[in-house]
Amino acid sequence: MAQPQRTVTALRDRPRGRVEVELDGEPWRVVPADAVVRAGLAVGRPLDREQARDLARALRRRQALAHATRALEQRNHSRRELEERLERAGVAAVAREDALAVLEGAGLVDDGRTARSRAEALARRGYGDTGIRADLAGRGISAEVAAEAVRTLEPESERARRLIERYGAGARELRRLLARGFERETVLTLGSFADMD
Repeated sequence: MAQPQRTVTALRDRPRGRVEVELDGEPWRVVPADAVVRAGLAVGRPLDREQARDLARALRRRQALAHATRALEQRNHSRRELEERLERAGVAAVAREDALAVLEGAGLVDDGRTARSRAEALARRGYGDTGIRADLAGRGISAEVAAEAVRTLEPESERARRLIERYGAGARELRRLLARGFERETVLTLGSFADMD
């Protein structure tokens, strides 16, 4: 048996941009004002099945946006990292896609910017190009975007030369450079020149 349709009898402002929705003279829910607008709720209109779905969609989208923006407050994230984070939080696929599209449109999710920022940080911490590309790939950054981010860095040979000057060219130090993703040829070439000094 179908449930009788209920009518919106009041929409009352509440603190922090929320609205109390009253159906048939009884309090029903307190929801964000933008969700009320998105669902098209209005006093005197029945709350039909489609509006209820629209309201639920708006609430899921808002939850996804809130979760994603909290993550972005800490640091830049790639699109894939945010998508995985939202999935782990139980956010529905449609709401995830919608939230990510909004954040990309606002410029808050930008894989190019994230890749450049991360590449610069890793280069400062003594990583080579291969290590940086591997880190970016693990964060869901495409190979093309990662390659572009690495191209903006100081040449790997210069970074390796500075590290060898600082820490020496012993076997241990050279193995450390290899482990941090410097090209083998670069490390061996610089190591042999350092041995000649």
